[in-house]
Amino acid sequence: MHVLVLRGGALGDFLVTLPALALLRQRWPDARIECVGNRTAAALALHRGLIDAAHSQHDSRWAALYAPEPLPPGLAAWLERFDLVLNYWPDPHQELSRHLPRRPGQTLLRAAAHPVVAPAAAHFCAPLLLPGQAVGDLHYRLRTPAPTPDRVALHPGSGSSRKNWPADRWRALAHWLQAERQCGVRVITGEAEPADLLAGLGIHLRQRPLDEVADELARCRLFIGHDSGISHLAAAAGAPCLLLFGPTDPAMWAPPAPGVRVLQRGADLADLSLAEVQQAVSAALSDPR
Repeated sequence: MHVLVLRGGALGDFLVTLPALALLRQRWPDARIECVGNRTAAALALHRGLIDAAHSQHDSRWAALYAPEPLPPGLAAWLERFDLVLNYWPDPHQELSRHLPRRPGQTLLRAAAHPVVAPAAAHFCAPLLLPGQAVGDLHYRLRTPAPTPDRVALHPGSGSSRKNWPADRWRALAHWLQAERQCGVRVITGEAEPADLLAGLGIHLRQRPLDEVADELARCRLFIGHDSGISHLAAAAGAPCLLLFGPTDPAMWAPPAPGVRVLQRGADLADLSLAEVQQAVSAALSDPR
């Protein structure tokens, strides 16, 4: 059995697809499963044995899947190897679907690239469910948590400035965690965040490998972040999460994992006060779980 999964997007987009990949592996434990998508994020699934190979979504050869001309012979032959193609790539005008299936016996399953069922993980599992089958677990655990008391991780960014709590409040929160709560703060940032964000506060992990970040998150007593891929990684690592949401829908995009709390006061995150977040942090740190 050979399976191909087409899944685009950033880290969070891939992580909400992990339960679907787990369903694939559960149904066909001996299958060779290959994925075309975010190769950096897909390494997390590769290391867990959910997939056997990862190909970059940015490879120019995939453009032929959306062209009206016949596929190049090499790509056509490669696609013919697969018994099942699971497509989550955008295909509003059926350009890609015109090229699939490639042969008798090859099955094409698909779901829209943007979820329409909440939580998002349920949307991506739906094509794989047998008639009458329940969705099951929509949370895939990448790590076994081993929290260090009072170690707190902060991720003050996201893929959009509209989804970010004001930077001055993050700085005040980090200072309060260190000075008042005596917490060891870990600040996680990537290419989307300024390098000097929360400079001088806590230990910074900047643009680290995702497996290293997941290991660190599994050791944290609490993670505080936004609607972001790192928040999904924190939940998958088993860290209790306090997530600050603004314009996006937490029913759709908050990780459906135990220990995830959401704070939202409307579409503008500036409406969420420092005092409210501090109160929620104190409650989370007092929780014995």
